[in-house]
Amino acid sequence: MRLHFGILAGASALLAVSMAASALPPPRINQEAILGVAQLDGEVRKFPRTLSEFGFFRDAAARQPAPNVIGYELNTPLYSDGADKLRYIFVPTGEPLLVTGDGLLEFPVGSAIIKTFAFGEGDDQRFIETRVLLHRADGWVALPYRWNEEQTEARLALAGARIPITRPDGTELSYRIPNKNECKTCHQKDGEVIPIGPKARNLSHVWLASMQRIGRLSGWRLEFPDTDPEDRGLYLPTWPYRDHVTPEAGARAYLDVNCAHCHQPGGSASNSGLDLRWEQDDPHAIGIAKPPVAAGRGAGGFEVSIAPGDPDRSIMVHRMASTEPGVAMPELGRSTTDDAGIEIVRRWIAAMPAAKETGK
Repeated sequence: MRLHFGILAGASALLAVSMAASALPPPRINQEAILGVAQLDGEVRKFPRTLSEFGFFRDAAARQPAPNVIGYELNTPLYSDGADKLRYIFVPTGEPLLVTGDGLLEFPVGSAIIKTFAFGEGDDQRFIETRVLLHRADGWVALPYRWNEEQTEARLALAGARIPITRPDGTELSYRIPNKNECKTCHQKDGEVIPIGPKARNLSHVWLASMQRIGRLSGWRLEFPDTDPEDRGLYLPTWPYRDHVTPEAGARAYLDVNCAHCHQPGGSASNSGLDLRWEQDDPHAIGIAKPPVAAGRGAGGFEVSIAPGDPDRSIMVHRMASTEPGVAMPELGRSTTDDAGIEIVRRWIAAMPAAKETGK
């Protein structure tokens, strides 16, 4: 069975966190801040003004998570201008996560998902923003926090921001922190804000097993323990994709993570008629030979979302390769193109039998 080194390291860290949590008095997680009932000077503060108010980290610079704040990685991550992401969850003690299928994990009220976006490496790594999803009694709330230049605190940025960034490869870009309302564009289904990243199928089975072992997760089991779940199509492949991952599996995983939160029934782009979820197997629904609902300039003059055998005539590739507002897809979260993601989608489309060969 092939295991990803980073995932093994994450599993070891998870167990270490569990041991530390039992050996040390944990920092107090501000449950009132998560639930939106925290008070300051007699007034309820629904949106904490600083990240540190939550108590998710031991240190002000958020490099050391509190013992009961657990790190995780995604098999296939969302592309965000090449930013590194540090992902954590907090679940109230005694209320484990619940696996009900291969979709999103169910988080109890009082949980939080924390994701920090960073550029650079080692001592030169700088945090840009931290986004938190808070599960409150009336649903999920998404809040963005912007890090200061001193890297000592992140402050609430309800209006979002534009920040000039130089990536490690020298590329300069204008990084966009979404405003609170823009967070809803991706994090909504059927009008409700929801998480989009932590799906059972996009988490390592090693991590899931470790979470279940320490009592922080319930309802999960590995159906085929003697084989790699990725090879059976049970889990999304691990990025960057290796030679054994077929173009179809790689492209479908990439589209599921980067596009399906909007392009699915109930998503913010459901009117497009595209359903790019991993489990969708209807060729027309995933865009093969499917004309767009509205052929605007975003279509680039092409006729179908996916032209079998011809990525250069596919609207999907055209929009993925663009950075022009109104054309680029995804619309939010990037100002650059993900060349590796485009390449795997191109290879998938190129390998399809051309329409004239199928009699269409």
